[in-house]
Amino acid sequence: MVGDRTDDPSWVPRLVDRLGPLSPVWQPSDDGQRAAAVLALLSLTEDPDLVLTVRAANLAHHAGQISLPGGGREAADRSPSDTALRETCEEIGLPTPLVRPVGQMGTHEISVSANRVIPVVGVWSGHETIAARDTAEVALIVRWPVSLLAAPETRVTARHPGGGQGPAWQVGELFLWGFTGYLVDALLRLGGWEQEWDTGHVVEVPPRFRL
Repeated sequence: MVGDRTDDPSWVPRLVDRLGPLSPVWQPSDDGQRAAAVLALLSLTEDPDLVLTVRAANLAHHAGQISLPGGGREAADRSPSDTALRETCEEIGLPTPLVRPVGQMGTHEISVSANRVIPVVGVWSGHETIAARDTAEVALIVRWPVSLLAAPETRVTARHPGGGQGPAWQVGELFLWGFTGYLVDALLRLGGWEQEWDTGHVVEVPPRFRL
């Protein structure tokens, strides 16, 4: 069953109602962009945590940045969920059967990597061990509770020296911004977790997270 279950926390049906349906198959594209999917993975707890990865520093695109697990479609992937779950298993070692996809967010085109990305939202128990499995792609895994992500004191507006601003989070030495920042911002609204925060608190993206 894709939607909520009787033992799910109260936020699950609220979130599911606001997400788009899961696409059963990948739709063909003729614009030359590569199909990709990421997984917004939330634990089935009253204060769910979101699984994020710190990308390896030697990658060609978005090196060192914080992202959601995911990647490009492969030939055997029938749907965006297939891609998101396979990539998640490859990156953090979480077996696909332990994740329940519950919906999708809107498709995004990422010009720097020529990817058309579909964010899939999934839930899991949160109890299984996960670790960076493909260290060529993932340097570190972080799990941030929704309460931390929604807290006004962790939220800032990121400004890139090259231009552009967007939602961001500053947690210790880590800085979340960019495409993933927009997705997390949207996820907080969809889940009903968003709090008012100071959008005028502008912070330049630290150099190590700009690549």
